Amino acid sequence: MSRISSIAGLLVSAVLAPAIFAGCPAKAQNPISPMGVYIADPTARVDRDGKLYVYGSLDTEPGSYCSKDYHVLSSSDAKTWTLHPNRFSWSETLYAPDLIRKGDTYYLYFDIPNGDEFVAEGKAPTGPFGDAAKIEGPKQIDPNIFIDDDGQAYYFWGQFSGKGAKMNPDMKTLDLNTMVDGLVTEKDHFFHEGSFVFKRGKYYYYLYADISRNHRPTSLGYAMATSPLGPYVYKGVIIDNAGCDPETWNNHGSIVEYKGQWYIFYHRSTHASRAMRKACLEPITFNEDGTIDEVEMTSQGAGGPLDANQEIDAARACLLQGHARIQRNDEETGLARREREVLTGIRDGDAAAWKYLDFRKGAKKIELKVKPAAGGVIRVRTGAPDGPVLGTVRIPASVSSPGQKGAKVAAVPEWKKVSARIRKTRGVQALWLTFESGGDTPTEEDLFLLDSFRFR
Repeated sequence: MSRISSIAGLLVSAVLAPAIFAGCPAKAQNPISPMGVYIADPTARVDRDGKLYVYGSLDTEPGSYCSKDYHVLSSSDAKTWTLHPNRFSWSETLYAPDLIRKGDTYYLYFDIPNGDEFVAEGKAPTGPFGDAAKIEGPKQIDPNIFIDDDGQAYYFWGQFSGKGAKMNPDMKTLDLNTMVDGLVTEKDHFFHEGSFVFKRGKYYYYLYADISRNHRPTSLGYAMATSPLGPYVYKGVIIDNAGCDPETWNNHGSIVEYKGQWYIFYHRSTHASRAMRKACLEPITFNEDGTIDEVEMTSQGAGGPLDANQEIDAARACLLQGHARIQRNDEETGLARREREVLTGIRDGDAAAWKYLDFRKGAKKIELKVKPAAGGVIRVRTGAPDGPVLGTVRIPASVSSPGQKGAKVAAVPEWKKVSARIRKTRGVQALWLTFESGGDTPTEEDLFLLDSFRFR
């Protein structure tokens, strides 16, 4: 049934960084998925080579989840990431995977739309992974594997009710006599799907898509226990991706410690779609009692605040309000195709945020790269969408050109740079851009596209 992609042995590296202006890259930030690549459901693992690896499903179309391929991301610092494409392929759609190493073998676990779950083997964290074997017993979604301190492996899975069982030493079969149903449930724990179990100190943590807010599983919630098979007690939400996109529906993630810092991995939607999701991460901390406080989505991720003096991709926005969305917008540049994601669908009353920017000793000017449509106004603010206005940028409408018999037809708009003076701003700030039509009558037209910006 399975096939190894013909390019599985080909490593194409993509070092991620915010938008490059004047050929000067900056440190990588959220999302960690590269431009034009949509890796969702991220499971993070630290390998014995000291690197951090992320395994996830691959979205390719706004109208559907996942695809028939898996890519892998790797990093040596949680800030710059390398893409390893097409490490495993299958004849069916591949849902959220997990990977664990035991001895010298790497076991890749996955499921397909009919609920069957499988395991494939490889000899390296990036594969390639060979023919897969079906795992008898589980028939649902989102496999997760946890190996306890004593070497015993556990298998978790499920939707609406989390299930778990001990794994046999072969890492391919389960001891179904140990299976427990209802480890976490929709009623008592707001469990939807996306199991991930880990241990810290004496506590076991069950992380999952939490449906306690918005009538959607946009949150990652967690429960705690003193045994891998429970009982688990619900403790709350760690992160919520509501606000990342007008249509965001779900979340799925993992928690890992890397070089002394704990991180939560999650995804954010794009394209005003429930799909086209991109992996992100945020640092987290533990309280003395083992609980975890909720953290916010940011644009900075594992790095420090974005340098306001460097060019920043609009696609790094962590919060959107209104109709605006992040969407792929490729361009032909000479002989090469430039993969870009931009902020589009911007209409009167929309807003976007980037958290956080470091203005250092001060900035007095903003420069933006835009593609005009109906035209409008950008208010530059800090702190909140109704925060103090630092400055105003006016974007003219795209020009018209003469058509047949003297009629006016819209010309193809071009990207252009615009700028405006702002009130001098210092230090670390949350940046908000709010968008207006600029006229007396609100419009339902798209105002412009925003590619990137910087301050001087």
